[in-house]
Amino acid sequence: MTDKTIDPVIPEEEKRLERQLCFAVYATAHAFTRAYKPILERVGLTYPQYLVMLVLWEKDVMPVKVIGEQLDLDSGTLSPLLKRLEQSGLVIRARDPRDERQVIVSLTEKGSAMRGETDTIMGAIGKATGCSLDDMASLRERLQRLRSNLTAAE
Repeated sequence: MTDKTIDPVIPEEEKRLERQLCFAVYATAHAFTRAYKPILERVGLTYPQYLVMLVLWEKDVMPVKVIGEQLDLDSGTLSPLLKRLEQSGLVIRARDPRDERQVIVSLTEKGSAMRGETDTIMGAIGKATGCSLDDMASLRERLQRLRSNLTAAE
């Protein structure tokens, strides 16, 4: 992405659905979810649950609020995910004794042990994308910049 702005005169061809950047990102997000589904089913996770686990594998204990901030999820979406992870024996939710308003999520031994699946999951997705680690890093940086630009434009 460069500092160039979009030309005010947009050719008709560029207005087609398949030419829209937003649609390319949307369709790719769905393709990622579909690609992850069979891989994650083998370890008993959904894609959103996997994202929560990735956050917790970085730091074993976190407040729900922080997990939500990192994943850009509200508590109404996050709470059911955490409840299912708890029912699966992967996390424990408990009120913070210092502040009863906060819920702290921590990995169980089973949840921590599942961290070992990350290489297998990432390897399978890497193969599915057809990208090298360098390709993925470059694409990720561009997407992060795009998200940052869009957030700043709000």
